[in-house]
Amino acid sequence: MKAFLDFFPVVLFFIVFKLSDVFTATAVAILATVAQIAWLKYKIGKVETMQWVSLGVIVIFGGATLISHDETFIKFKPSVLYIVMSLALLIGEYGFGKNFLKQLMSAQVQVEDRVWRVLVNAWGLFFIGMSALNLWVAYHFDTDTWVNFKMFGGMGLMFVFVLGQAVYLAKHMKMQDTQEIAAGDTAAAPESLDSSKRL
Repeated sequence: MKAFLDFFPVVLFFIVFKLSDVFTATAVAILATVAQIAWLKYKIGKVETMQWVSLGVIVIFGGATLISHDETFIKFKPSVLYIVMSLALLIGEYGFGKNFLKQLMSAQVQVEDRVWRVLVNAWGLFFIGMSALNLWVAYHFDTDTWVNFKMFGGMGLMFVFVLGQAVYLAKHMKMQDTQEIAAGDTAAAPESLDSSKRL
């Protein structure tokens, strides 16, 4: 359900754009994001920091698009959001020694700190790459192509990247389980030898 909510404004933007124009789609995306935040606040009682940031970015850049009637601002919005997320992860890791991915996922995933650092670096660089790619598409293609990329290209690349991260995590989780089993066997070995001596 949460995953659907995260993509809800993007999907609505795409549908309304195909039926109308970029300005109507922008207005709908702003309203959808506000509704998303309101629902999360009411239903769960908590809104994550990045969701507040996303709301602020869509209101500022979407609002600028509607006021100026210039679609350039809404095309900038994904890139700005990607850069904010990248900076949050990298500054948190290297500036404050806080791995936000670990804080978010450590209850479900147990791996070494070096693995969490690899993941933070990967996500930080991925978001920078996505920011640059979004601007490249926005400047080199028409709005219809950019909207298609935003819907299918951006989400597709995100899916592939998340899948790769899951494979990487699974590999290191298995390695950690194997090491824990081996450590348990090593600890049990002296007890077995001690028992055999008593016999």
